[in-house]
Amino acid sequence: MTYHKNLLSNGLRVITVPIAQSESVTALFLVGAGSRYETRKNNGISHFLEHMAFKGTKKRPTAQIIASTIEGIGAEFNAYTSKDHTGYYIKAAKKHLPLLIDVLSDMLLNSKYDTVEIEKEKGVIIEEIRMYEDMPMRKIGDLYENLLYGDTPLGRDIAGTEEVIRQITREDFVTYVENYYAPGNTVVVLAGAVEEMSAGKLLEEKLGKWKKKGVPAFEKHPNNQSKPELLLHHKDTEQAHLSLGVRSYCLTDKRRYSLGVLSNILGGGMSSRLFTEVREKRGLAYYVRASGEYYQDVGNFLVQAGVDVSRIDDAIKVIIEELLKITDGKIKDEELIRSKEHLKGHLILDLEDSKQVAGIFANSELLEGKIRTPDDVLNEIEKVSLSEVQKIACDLFSKNRLNLAVIGPYKEKAKFEKLLK
Repeated sequence: MTYHKNLLSNGLRVITVPIAQSESVTALFLVGAGSRYETRKNNGISHFLEHMAFKGTKKRPTAQIIASTIEGIGAEFNAYTSKDHTGYYIKAAKKHLPLLIDVLSDMLLNSKYDTVEIEKEKGVIIEEIRMYEDMPMRKIGDLYENLLYGDTPLGRDIAGTEEVIRQITREDFVTYVENYYAPGNTVVVLAGAVEEMSAGKLLEEKLGKWKKKGVPAFEKHPNNQSKPELLLHHKDTEQAHLSLGVRSYCLTDKRRYSLGVLSNILGGGMSSRLFTEVREKRGLAYYVRASGEYYQDVGNFLVQAGVDVSRIDDAIKVIIEELLKITDGKIKDEELIRSKEHLKGHLILDLEDSKQVAGIFANSELLEGKIRTPDDVLNEIEKVSLSEVQKIACDLFSKNRLNLAVIGPYKEKAKFEKLLK
């Protein structure tokens, strides 16, 4: 897949990715700011700011005007916040590209942060936090990283807490934007029916005068562990939810491709080992899956499952057994082939969507400092060998490295601690 990368005079990186026969275009603005750049006092402001970007600008003073402008061209638009970046995007018919760039640039540079809107949106954010509390299938992932990274920026929830959200002021938004929203900390990707030269002129016109400045670095996190760790969250649920895993590799570590293949062998689909053993053979869970999370300095591997509350012990035992079993050198050639083809196939399907393509290019440029094209990723997956996967399994899976987070109607830690030992 071909692409073009240009640098505006203020350091803003612009990537255009033409997609043959596409009639649509996605404009994605990705900023290197997320919850790991926050403090205890403003935890949740990155996510809150993402909401406020849609609440009015100098040019489009209300949320209604912004929404009607975008929806009036039949576009798809949204934003999202992670621990290390925030993204704003619009996807529409190709003829509307100038408007897409105009709206996103306006939101990025000219948001009003109206005090009345801030107070109203606090209620929305708090309800979103409460919604996640009532969604243990989602909440368990947050708890797992709370366990791994503790009371640090990387360990805190992206949405923040109700107490902090209530205290955030307009001045907090202005300060945060001044600190972290900068052209050198932002990547713009235009993917789909796009032409490099005309797109570059549009972006220079809208963002070329954005002031160049440096931004503070995030707090790096150690990746050390000497004994199993447990976090038990009591909640009267009909189904127990668990995340069990280990610390692993950071975003720039090439071993993450081997770990990706290993994760897929373990829990990447209905033919994976965990799905077969936990769900099909024993009926212990409705869902069970394995995946990895990669940050610039650390990473983690986890297995997530929703299980029968009365049989959670059995589920945990089976999952641990499968993790330890895979270190014994008995991964089959057909498992490796299936896993690699599964990963490659899903990536190829993603390439049919300009929004997915924009995300692939933006994330690699912003977080890794270099572009990994889909072809690069496909080649890395293809190069993964059986011996490398085996080595990764032996390197990561041992009992003293395990971490377990549980949501369910349990108050005593002892039985879970015993399972980990």
